[in-house]
Amino acid sequence: MKIAHQSYLSGRHSQATITKIVAAVGVTFLGATAFNSVQLFAQTNDNKVRLEVAKEQNQKRPADTAAPANDKETVRQEIAKPLEAIRELMKEKKYAEALVKVRDVEVIPNKTSYEMFIIDQMRGAAAAGAGDNGLAVRSFEAVLATNRLKADAGLPIVEAIAGTYYRSKDYKSAVVWARRFFTDGGVNPLMRLMLQQSLYLSEDYAGAAKDISEDVAAQIAAGKTPSEDILKLLASCALKQKDNPAYVVALEKLVIYHPKKDYWADFIYRFESKPTFSDRLSLDVYRLKFQMDLIDDSADYMRMALLANQAGFPVETKAVLEHGYARDVLGKGADAPNQKKLLDAVKKELADDAKNSAKNEAEAMAAKDGTALVGVGFNNVLAGQAEKGAQQMEQGIKKGGLKRPEEVTLRLGIAYTLAGQKDKAIDIFKTVKGADGAGDLAMLWSLYAGQVKKLEKQ
Repeated sequence: MKIAHQSYLSGRHSQATITKIVAAVGVTFLGATAFNSVQLFAQTNDNKVRLEVAKEQNQKRPADTAAPANDKETVRQEIAKPLEAIRELMKEKKYAEALVKVRDVEVIPNKTSYEMFIIDQMRGAAAAGAGDNGLAVRSFEAVLATNRLKADAGLPIVEAIAGTYYRSKDYKSAVVWARRFFTDGGVNPLMRLMLQQSLYLSEDYAGAAKDISEDVAAQIAAGKTPSEDILKLLASCALKQKDNPAYVVALEKLVIYHPKKDYWADFIYRFESKPTFSDRLSLDVYRLKFQMDLIDDSADYMRMALLANQAGFPVETKAVLEHGYARDVLGKGADAPNQKKLLDAVKKELADDAKNSAKNEAEAMAAKDGTALVGVGFNNVLAGQAEKGAQQMEQGIKKGGLKRPEEVTLRLGIAYTLAGQKDKAIDIFKTVKGADGAGDLAMLWSLYAGQVKKLEKQ
């Protein structure tokens, strides 16, 4: 999974933020209004991910947030009246008309500093709604420069400035103002997302990854599920920095919290493509992919079937081939005769094995080492005799003399997973070590077993 984000704020400033800005004036220009959603988009290489954060509904105007510096500071009637008309226009989302009216108010002579303070806020709100980002920012910054607003009352304006810079694609400035929002005590998931997106889009991938990682860790510690979109952004930060270990960490979280096939396929690939990963474990990788329905083409079906047959597991070979035929993947094309030939051969082998099963088990029990008994046991698990087969495998392990005990223990965990004993399987996987891929594969199987267990409880 390769992710390449291009994010931007869609549309003009939300009516919600505009309402909050004017509400902060401290005079009755705007009443409560339902908040809209603000949307962010993250562009990936093969799909557009929509990130929508619904903001609070029916937020009330904060009281006494922008009071006059003294009791004598008021808004004169010749200014208050047109401002009321501007309020009505903005309620109807007629921001361009409202902005024209603001300019009419600006020419009224002898305005007090307090009246200019009010007008600046109204101009900023109207300009934001009309899409005049430069004017909106200048107006909002003028409001904050007066130091008339209490810290919490200034938050909507700081938020508006950050959002305006974001929409203008001035991401570095958006970062500065978003950070100020949180420094001043603001709490808003959308602003946190905007900060992270701005860091990413200003190419501060390390900063974005750090901020996102802290949020994700806090959510997990609180028992919450990190969103799929934010984890994809975290993964993209790692890719941009060519930090494969960090990418695998992000991908693991996607697999754990949003276990889609694409994430699993990429996660498995990251381990099986390691230079140290042993080819001996290829069949065990295919077994995991087969359980998760990640095998799609005839070449992979045939390769898994051949590996299983070469390893002495005809039951598995037959199951894989029949699955491929059932999905209409096998049985056609130039390789169809070879596919049928293998299936016919394995059916004959199974018929012969059925006649000699008791003899084969007795010979395996009598053998000096446990290799044959482990194989017999795993075949029985695959044939549906899970309890008997797992016990035989454990007996084979106790016999000893195994060439690669870690791989045998891995397959015992696989056997218990296939047998439905997920807790026991997970405990066994935890004991598997090895730098040749056995330990990594045990971790992958353990994650899968845990997810199956969780689904079974739902």
